[in-house]
Amino acid sequence: MQKDLRKQQALEYHAKGRPGKIEVVPTKETKTQRDLSLAYSPGVAEPCKEIAADKENVYKYTAKGNLVAVISNGTAVLGLGDIGPEAGKPVMEGKGVLFKIFADIDVFDIEIDEKDPEKFVQIVKALQPTFGGINLEDIKAPECFYIEQELKKQLSIPVMHDDQHGTAIISAAALLNALEIQKKKIDRVRYVVNGAGAAAMACVQLYVGLGAKPENFIMFDRKGALHKDREDMDDLKRQFANGKPGMTLDDAMKDADVFIGLSAGNTVTSSMVKSMAKNPIVFAMANPDPEISWEDATAARKDIIMATGRSDYPNQVNNVLGFPYIFRGALDVRATSINEEMKLAAVRALAEMAKTPVPDIVNLAYNEKNIAFGPNYIIPKPLDPRLLSTVSPAVAKAAIESGVAKYPILDWEAYVADLETRLGQGNQVMRVVGNKARTEPKRIVFAEADNVKILKAAQIVFDEGIGYPILLGNEEKIRAIAAQNKIDLESLPILDPRSEDTKEKRVQYAEIFFEKRNRRGFNVHEAKKIMRDRNYFGCMMVECGDADAMISGLTKNYPDTIRPALQIIGTEEGVNKIAGMYLMLTKKGPLFLADTTVNFNPTAEELAEITLLVAKEVRHFNMIPRIAMLSYSNFGSSNSPEARLVAEARKIVKGKMPSLIVDGEIQANMAFNKDLLKENYPFSELVGQDVNTLVFPNLASGNVTYNILKELGAADAIGPVLLGLKKPVHVLQLGSSVHSIVNMALIAVVDAQIKCKTSSTEELVARSGWWKKFKKVSKDL
Repeated sequence: MQKDLRKQQALEYHAKGRPGKIEVVPTKETKTQRDLSLAYSPGVAEPCKEIAADKENVYKYTAKGNLVAVISNGTAVLGLGDIGPEAGKPVMEGKGVLFKIFADIDVFDIEIDEKDPEKFVQIVKALQPTFGGINLEDIKAPECFYIEQELKKQLSIPVMHDDQHGTAIISAAALLNALEIQKKKIDRVRYVVNGAGAAAMACVQLYVGLGAKPENFIMFDRKGALHKDREDMDDLKRQFANGKPGMTLDDAMKDADVFIGLSAGNTVTSSMVKSMAKNPIVFAMANPDPEISWEDATAARKDIIMATGRSDYPNQVNNVLGFPYIFRGALDVRATSINEEMKLAAVRALAEMAKTPVPDIVNLAYNEKNIAFGPNYIIPKPLDPRLLSTVSPAVAKAAIESGVAKYPILDWEAYVADLETRLGQGNQVMRVVGNKARTEPKRIVFAEADNVKILKAAQIVFDEGIGYPILLGNEEKIRAIAAQNKIDLESLPILDPRSEDTKEKRVQYAEIFFEKRNRRGFNVHEAKKIMRDRNYFGCMMVECGDADAMISGLTKNYPDTIRPALQIIGTEEGVNKIAGMYLMLTKKGPLFLADTTVNFNPTAEELAEITLLVAKEVRHFNMIPRIAMLSYSNFGSSNSPEARLVAEARKIVKGKMPSLIVDGEIQANMAFNKDLLKENYPFSELVGQDVNTLVFPNLASGNVTYNILKELGAADAIGPVLLGLKKPVHVLQLGSSVHSIVNMALIAVVDAQIKCKTSSTEELVARSGWWKKFKKVSKDL
């Protein structure tokens, strides 16, 4: 059932809205007749004439220099095999997405209905005028070898078959570091390689380029060990044919130093690993199941260094560590090819990067305190933001030094600085938050479970390991909605606060609530009655430790959801006023907006408290808050009460937290225009700073700004995030999308991880008799 569900979700993801995952967006103004005349006729004739006079001008006047073709014939797609070019198109679009989000490279995916390698080469060759580089993808062996070799000979732009070289580059970087830790020499160790396909042959060739000796390899393919007596091998395989007739993998593993797996799952046993030499290295890279599991390998040998292709274990060999950054470097110097020197430069850059201190944002993403070079960290993590500015310059330098660069970079500092700011941090932040949430999922109450959006979001939260959803509402109604929309609720508990099943808990909650509110307008009868309300019941679950967070507000007014949270959970110590914050993911990076939902006209003291609350939240995203306190005036240019209020609030903030980067009152344009600010107000703390947090003087200005940004498509909005509550309760915007609800769940889980430090969710789930339904959930997750 869960497999069918994932299938349905995947199909919906690719079909919803505009089908597919990519679109073409103009990069120039196209609003006026003049714009159109410049974009097309007659203005377009001028760059055409310049390019006709000098073909190199195509890089100056067109997108060629940042455009890569992802090309396939669909003959070796993922683990699906020869499914054809049309069926392979979703994968090629996906590869294009990775190029864009990790290296800001534009992609056209091209699926070619041709299996003849010679004809395939001629088709791709004819496309050279369009593209700055060619990424060959999912083409079966041995044709892929011929195709890549011929295209490299015949084209004057970079060509790489990532299926071969991607795994080779990443695993080679891991191998260098593993050998260093194990105190072994690359030219002396004995290698066993299970698999002799495109990726495996690329790996061993690259290892040789790093110093390994071909005679130290024993390789296996589907027919057994490669040995000199076999007549079914090409010249490339024959270089590594050091086995013997009848040799088994078990035989070869005895006293081997390194095992490289690029074959099939569960082909290596614990006894094989035990028979290896002292301080062995095992790279079991078959997907989704490695040749031997992490648990079995590390249990067999305590002195082992292990890597897999999986993201749920240390040392993941992931191609995304390589291809975006290799092409970025190659494109930026207009390289005519991707040669061995460039690949080796990427290997060494990755290996060296793993030895440097890991940024806090990476530790946050993987829920670690201090990731450091060692047996469980031999290659960088895929979410490390330094990859672009580390690997791409190394590749670019190698291209220049090896003579294949047409456009040498003269100012390397400026180039690295450009790379560091190229992508922004918006998507990076949410990837980090998502990864952190999955490391320690929490129990999330969805108070409005009789809504199809909530049920779809809860299903995603459960399937992706973000959290343990608890659904509140009428079970019959919820199951009917789920059945109608093909949503699987088999593993999710449904609780109805109005039913007899929850009566005992309802009475218990009412007693606790009455103790809290008996002198604030509630009598015993009202306390019992109000526990039938899902928002009150859900908040009591969080307050009593029966859940870790609550999400509500999709169908209710904002105050109706906040009120129960304030009455039951209350504010953090020292906090007098809660606040609402939106996270806006813009092209220039994440932008935090507060207060956007709660306080209508705060006093200077309240505005200062809001500022300190949002600064604390920004730090939870592992970012340094740089705060502009906004107004319609700049630093006393108006003597109105509103302007003076913001200035006074800033003074209070600095008194309580002198080190905080914050200034105001300041106009929004002044906060973002660095040159204008420096020219007019050089004394400001925000001079030279990238402002990432805006504090508004009142609710109207904050809410208006948020809604304008959202509706104009200038940013993706996540929120509102409630700040200042003791425990996580978050309120959805009316009519939020499924995507927004899932994002809110990510925020809620991370919030719960910070605020719920006592017992792990798994322990709470396991020991609570009332939550028997969670036993299966805990086991599945």
